[in-house]
Amino acid sequence: MVLELETFTTETALDAATELHRVLASRTHRRKVLGQEVLVPGQLGEALQLPQIIRRLQSKQQRIRDQGLNEFQELWPTLSATTRDKVLDAIGWYNPKELDWEDKRSNRRPPVEPDTPGSQR
Repeated sequence: MVLELETFTTETALDAATELHRVLASRTHRRKVLGQEVLVPGQLGEALQLPQIIRRLQSKQQRIRDQGLNEFQELWPTLSATTRDKVLDAIGWYNPKELDWEDKRSNRRPPVEPDTPGSQR
């Protein structure tokens, strides 16, 4: 699913960044601590500075929110397609052009046949 960067608003970027942080934290890896293997939550979100981006997107100042939006838009294309799809699915994002006709979210109507002269409705 391809998402154009300019479709992100501050609100949608905040939703996506929060969900991305959760998705990345849900990834675990094994580490040996005192000779025992333990599962450690993923820390890629911190490495990508997601908490800082989220704080900026939540700021009361428009200038700081815009800065957070720009940072998120720079980060988004660097993510794998699988990760982007997980985030978009989790926040309920969809592309109306890819939906089936029967899907209620598609909000499309059947094509109307043009009126022919002499026909009355």
